[in-house]
Amino acid sequence: MKKKRDYKEEYRDYHGNSTQKKDRAGRNTARAAAMSSGRVSKGDGKHIDHKDNNPRNNSSNNTRVMSARGNLNRPRRKIG
Repeated sequence: MKKKRDYKEEYRDYHGNSTQKKDRAGRNTARAAAMSSGRVSKGDGKHIDHKDNNPRNNSSNNTRVMSARGNLNRPRRKIG
């Protein structure tokens, strides 16, 4: 029998962590900047990729627009 997912526990242990909140805010900021510059639009299936895998580094030479599939299949390395 499959264990039921506990979303409150998951948020408390991972998503609610201050580091994860800052990373999520960085990703949201990069997406908003790309939307305001016209590089992406809502529902276009594109992702904003951080070349150095650091979501807080939103410099223009570190972000690029990629297909969702390409971004999700890109290998990652652990930061720090």
